[in-house]
Amino acid sequence: MEYKNILLTEEGRVAVVTVNRPQALNALNEETMTELKDCFTKLGQKETVRAIVLTGAGEKAFVAGADISYMAKMNPIEARQWAKYGHEVFNLIANLPKPVIAAVNGFALGGGCEIAMACDIRIAADNAKFGQPEINLGIIPGFAGTQRLTRLVGKGMAKLLIYTGDMIDANQALAIGLVEKVVSKEELMAAAIELANKIAGKPVAPIVLAKELINACDEVGQKAGEVLEGECFGMCFSTEDQKEGMDAFLNKRKPNFK
Repeated sequence: MEYKNILLTEEGRVAVVTVNRPQALNALNEETMTELKDCFTKLGQKETVRAIVLTGAGEKAFVAGADISYMAKMNPIEARQWAKYGHEVFNLIANLPKPVIAAVNGFALGGGCEIAMACDIRIAADNAKFGQPEINLGIIPGFAGTQRLTRLVGKGMAKLLIYTGDMIDANQALAIGLVEKVVSKEELMAAAIELANKIAGKPVAPIVLAKELINACDEVGQKAGEVLEGECFGMCFSTEDQKEGMDAFLNKRKPNFK
């Protein structure tokens, strides 16, 4: 597929996906969502890519939300299908067998906040703004914002942000656990790519298994999670990277994971 609304670059083992609609503050329409789905599907299958950074083009926005001009004329059935499509695309990112880091470089509102929450880790520029302002349009978050925001920041804070539609800055987002790190705007991409490269240098199987287990915390209880963890822990011992990692530790050398 030829992409019109996103850019894809690869730097060694790290891919950078950029939503590229700066004239619309990188708002998400159907075409952009379809391109993101195609791009992440292919990256998930590409062995040479070990980690992914997601960001937005331009100086103002990461993703300012879903495209309101696209949604304004929807009937209830169309709106429900749009929400289901958003769930499909964002769940693809959330469950991709590779870590995805959101480099939030500006406004992350509505669907923009939701796609950032679908990523594994969020690094924000100090000028970034977050929010779920859908209430001001007479609607609610439709791309799993009510679910992921609640799991990240708790019920009370999720209700506060969704009921009021208020925006918060990067440091407030850090304080409530919505993002993991805040850096200067100038340092953002370098910090995101540095982290992606660090993770890309780790053995593949444990990253995949750890992501599956952490994501499963939302769906299974403690006991079932421990059973799954034990099974996955045992599976790691079938890999060459486990043997390499432990041999390197015992012989006081740097591991060479393959």
